[in-house]
Amino acid sequence: MTTTDQPRPITAGNLDHAKKAGIRHGFFTREGGVSDGIYRGLNVGLGSNDDPARVHENRRRVAGWFGLEPERLATAHQIHSPDVVVVTADYDGSRPQADAQVTAAPGVVLGVLTADCGPILFADAENRVIGAAHAGWKGALGGVLENTIDAMIALGAKRESIRATLGPSISAANYEVGPEFVERFLAEDPAFAAFFTPSAKPGHSMFDLPGLTLMRLARAGITADSLGLCTYAAPETFYSYRRTTHAGEPDYGRQISAIAITED
Repeated sequence: MTTTDQPRPITAGNLDHAKKAGIRHGFFTREGGVSDGIYRGLNVGLGSNDDPARVHENRRRVAGWFGLEPERLATAHQIHSPDVVVVTADYDGSRPQADAQVTAAPGVVLGVLTADCGPILFADAENRVIGAAHAGWKGALGGVLENTIDAMIALGAKRESIRATLGPSISAANYEVGPEFVERFLAEDPAFAAFFTPSAKPGHSMFDLPGLTLMRLARAGITADSLGLCTYAAPETFYSYRRTTHAGEPDYGRQISAIAITED
């Protein structure tokens, strides 16, 4: 169960400045893992039906990229909620039900798992506080992004110093939704109409989840950008729940986006 390949995550220019503060980040792809079949690559999804030994080896490789042991990789049991947890230096490997994590503790990797939803990594290099959020439509609409920022501020971050990047997620070109979906958003804020365009299917729309995410981050007063990468459109690079569903496959893998304060 080994391969000579190693993970080569994508990094974001918006977060690279944090290296001087000992903060390292990566948006990991399928590259460098040991899973095979429909999970081929770096599947870190504990909730998938992949061989658990392979999943744990993949997670070990992710933690190792940060120079840390696998038990220092903190991931939550994600439930599409607005909930955020604080990870402390004595992290015990637990997986609380939440969709974002924040920390000011060195030596812990915060990771979010995705397969179309948006992974957002946050860093305040000046005050050495980091965060990682999982935002699908429910989380983005429910406030997980704003809650992550508030939780970072509670740990000593400053709003004006926080930067964030949205990693690989499904693009509007591949995210078709029905009328009841659109109505839910418009009931929350009529301005959200900007994130829907008519699809080829009558009564349906294409939904711009990345656009909504970036708008909410901007409204929250932080500097944010996106890698502009679509999970659905790149099967060799990313896992995608929607692509798997359309293909009639029985299960799918999850990629990870992660950030850590690696130096005391």
